[in-house]
Amino acid sequence: MIDLYTAGTGNGRRASIMLEECGLSYNVHKIDLAKGDQKTPQFLKLNPLGAIPVIVDADGPGGKPVTLSQSGAIVLYLADKTGKFLPTDKAKRATALQWFMHASTDVAPASTGLFLVTNAAPDKVASIQAYFETRLLNIFRGNDQRLGEVEYLAGDYSIADIAFYPVVLARKDLIDKTDGLTNLKRWAAKVGARPGVAKGAKVPA
Repeated sequence: MIDLYTAGTGNGRRASIMLEECGLSYNVHKIDLAKGDQKTPQFLKLNPLGAIPVIVDADGPGGKPVTLSQSGAIVLYLADKTGKFLPTDKAKRATALQWFMHASTDVAPASTGLFLVTNAAPDKVASIQAYFETRLLNIFRGNDQRLGEVEYLAGDYSIADIAFYPVVLARKDLIDKTDGLTNLKRWAAKVGARPGVAKGAKVPA
């Protein structure tokens, strides 16, 4: 059994979507970030950085428990554990990893930057907010172009799509009000309709 410690963020949804898509059984422990649950001594024993998500897999490699944080690492771990959503063919695997890293290190940080300057920064500066919004939309336009060539980011459905979807879900309002992005919108509807994705996205809500 796997224990998932999570909250309603893109990172939290990434972990629960992967668990659902892999068909794994797990217990959910909701962490109230506003109350500071992630900074309690109990949680810091799981992740000294005080961030969600965290999984504790009682049946890790060799039957030994594994405690793991970082949503990207969790997705990769579960892909390896189940043999799902990460191709074994080396060329296809490399492509899946490329787009997985793009979602994790380009798209997600750009979205986080927009969130911070819009909601968390002490001074709300319209020009800075516009800059981060434009930056994120430019990335989305690149994704839209890619999705006009292939059905999913890496060709076949993979960890790349699982990593990317929570950001697109969080930015649905921005995407919907933006002209174009037709391929991205089509992709988001198709991925969001998958039962595992739909259920996993609601877990930390």
